[in-house]
Amino acid sequence: MKITMEHGSGGRATGELIKEIFEKSFDSDVLSEMEDSAVVPGAGRLAVTTDSFVVTPLEYPGGDIGRLCVCGTVNDLLMRGAVPMYLTCGFILQEGADVDTLKRVVRSMAATAKEAGIKIVAGDTKVIEGGTSAAEEAGMFINTAGVGFVPDSADVSSSKCAAGDAVIVSGNLGDHHAAILSCRMEIENTIKSDNAPLNGMVSALMDSGANVHAMRDITRGGLATVLKELAEASGVRIEIDEEKIPVDSQVQGFCGLLGLDPLYMGNEGKMAVIVDTADAERALAAIRKSPYGEDAVLIGRVTEGETGGTGRKGSLILNTAVGGHRILDILQGEGLPRIC
Repeated sequence: MKITMEHGSGGRATGELIKEIFEKSFDSDVLSEMEDSAVVPGAGRLAVTTDSFVVTPLEYPGGDIGRLCVCGTVNDLLMRGAVPMYLTCGFILQEGADVDTLKRVVRSMAATAKEAGIKIVAGDTKVIEGGTSAAEEAGMFINTAGVGFVPDSADVSSSKCAAGDAVIVSGNLGDHHAAILSCRMEIENTIKSDNAPLNGMVSALMDSGANVHAMRDITRGGLATVLKELAEASGVRIEIDEEKIPVDSQVQGFCGLLGLDPLYMGNEGKMAVIVDTADAERALAAIRKSPYGEDAVLIGRVTEGETGGTGRKGSLILNTAVGGHRILDILQGEGLPRIC
């Protein structure tokens, strides 16, 4: 069965699609009310995020667009210290999209939401015309919005990096980017995407008592872009050590083959943490308790600046393996083949 324009008409076919695929898989009491908006319990401080997800292929080693959209939304909420609570999703389906693929994506999305402890409470479906040629595979695009509750004790911000802080990365870099490109270019290897919800990891970190100043998930633009943005937001100098940057050997070989830099490759299940140096080992131990954080490592330090920002530009320096220093900046232009 294929998606047709009738599925986007708002009539019987649309209703059947929603009932048989989305409502059945997401199994949410709030969503099943099928009202124009979801009414849910609230909190004093809310974290709110929105994102849109496009990826080719829709299914890839280690994941799919359904898992990707939940992980991306949940992780954005977590980076402000929020507890993810509610998720909405809008599906834009191209005419001719495969219904079996859609079912797999929705089931994957539901399973990932359950893993992340977030409830899918509202959604929408639209159908647009498909590809312009028979060779183009009809696809789907997903837009999400996420809401999380921020505990009173949470005080995490990109502007709070301070001199003397430690820089931690939760695991190997570049897995997601390499998996997508390998699949697209038909390069045979066993690299899998790292797309994962980081709720367990962040919960353990916050419960550890470590003085966490900032957290960022390392997605498009890679680690270098994320750390440079943190340096600018706080007006500090961040130094990282090349020899400590964690990269899987297969991904390293893949990068060598295509001339890619792991520092600028996309990830979907990794985060950078800026924490008081006195609490660095405690933070590492907490992160490593998560199955997604076993390869966490301390990679650098904040060497200048004051908590709250100083108004200075901020800089990111890579201390190279041969004893040199390389100034790193935010990814400029496309830089790498697009993965989404």
